[in-house]
Amino acid sequence: MSESSHPDQPLAENLLARWTALFATPEAEPYGEQLLRRWSEPQRKYHTVRHLAATLQVIDRLAGHADDADLVRLAAWFHDAVYAPDRSENEERSARLAEKVLPELGVADEAIAEVARLVRLTAEHDPAAGDRNGEVLCDADLAVLGAPPHVYAGYAAAVRAEYAFVPEEDFRKGRAAILEQLLTKKPSLYRTHPAQTTFGPRAEVNLRSELAQLRDKVPPVT
Repeated sequence: MSESSHPDQPLAENLLARWTALFATPEAEPYGEQLLRRWSEPQRKYHTVRHLAATLQVIDRLAGHADDADLVRLAAWFHDAVYAPDRSENEERSARLAEKVLPELGVADEAIAEVARLVRLTAEHDPAAGDRNGEVLCDADLAVLGAPPHVYAGYAAAVRAEYAFVPEEDFRKGRAAILEQLLTKKPSLYRTHPAQTTFGPRAEVNLRSELAQLRDKVPPVT
């Protein structure tokens, strides 16, 4: 990719190499470039190429749990490929994009269906028991919740920036409802054992801390 096409050139080049490695044809590269442009749209503050890269890194760590780690990686590429903060059907639109793009790259119908299913799963992050691919993707997508406090604070600030058009009081109520839902997920927020042990304890602390800040209207500590 040219310097003008993406502001974070080293990361973009690394991601593009990861994308093309998933396919047996050089024709995949332009599709990866187009996806990276989507992930670099100006309305994104958290759901950026950095989130994509972080998600892929966690998938690598959890790959042994997946039934097909490469399909999970493909799903990661598409799971926020369509993202507009003021719309609620981003996951569905992203899944439809995968269903449009992947046939052009020679991906088998069964694999496309699985990728699209996984993308849709990120709307609720509630994989069924035994859904090993779904568990890996959802755990990777939510890994930031169990990040060190300063990283989590940056994530929370970026999410607020994405929703800058929402009045403060409305944002606090909506965000608090999301955090409460995450804290009460059954059987647990994370479904793979490595994610439970690595991210679980910190995630609970981070979520409860942000929730308290939202309720008390205390500015977050950075």
